[in-house]
Amino acid sequence: MSSLKISEAGTVQFPMVNHSVEIGWTPLTPEIAREKRGGDAGTFFRDDLGNKLKDFNHWLSDDNTRSIIETLDALPATIEGNRELLSWIRGERQWYDENEQRHRAVKLLDFDRSEANTFHVTWEWKIKPHARKGNRADVMYVINGIPVCIVEHKHPKDGDALERAVKQLRRYELETPELIAAPQLFNVTHLLDYWYGVTWNVNRRDMARWKQKPEETYRFAVQSFFERTDFLRTLQHWILFYVQDGETRKSVLRQHQQRAIDSVLGRCLGPLKHRGLIWHTLGSGKTFTLLTSARLILED
Repeated sequence: MSSLKISEAGTVQFPMVNHSVEIGWTPLTPEIAREKRGGDAGTFFRDDLGNKLKDFNHWLSDDNTRSIIETLDALPATIEGNRELLSWIRGERQWYDENEQRHRAVKLLDFDRSEANTFHVTWEWKIKPHARKGNRADVMYVINGIPVCIVEHKHPKDGDALERAVKQLRRYELETPELIAAPQLFNVTHLLDYWYGVTWNVNRRDMARWKQKPEETYRFAVQSFFERTDFLRTLQHWILFYVQDGETRKSVLRQHQQRAIDSVLGRCLGPLKHRGLIWHTLGSGKTFTLLTSARLILED
């Protein structure tokens, strides 16, 4: 049973879970999720992750599968470890195929067929490292056994709800970095506003309000953000790591940047027109828009 205040859980947390279930996410109770993680210190649904590794990579032996999971589990709870995990999620890491005696790319998620993946949503996701204080996320989204998005909810009547949620996410970095070691994205919501950003960069100026047309309800915002195919695209393309002033940084492209990139790619695929113009305003993120466009053009 939830230990959250009834008003907070009833108006925000459980409606979010229900809205996600309506678009294909499977709900898991905290007890089942904890069992699948192997206890409060666990991060991955090891059985789910192992099954998908074998489904997507038939050449992996059982020992290989276990070794890959142990490798992922041993990644440090830092922004660098988070970046390495995203590289694994995107299929950019390899493992040695003993039969063919060569290294081969390892596939953890199927970005082309969303139905080939398992999508879980659970709540009260507690991480309790050994001999240290633990913390608990309100909601966690998990794909193929890998936590991908952490959500903080606040009471809709609290005037400083978003600020308190942001401070809570920052506190996780200091007290329980294991809680955000795997998730790539975060949501902050109090029913009236719906904000998103990337883990390891909890800064209000780098957060964005999720906007869609028509003017969205809370249900519409949740379901458009977590629509399974679009969410997979976010993991595959829209999250960026970069180095600034000698430090690893992380960002996520906003909706207008994503639309611009799709327009660029569409123009490149068009048989008649060979040029295009993108009009940017100051601070619109044109550098990341053009870098991502160039990368996707070269990869196609």
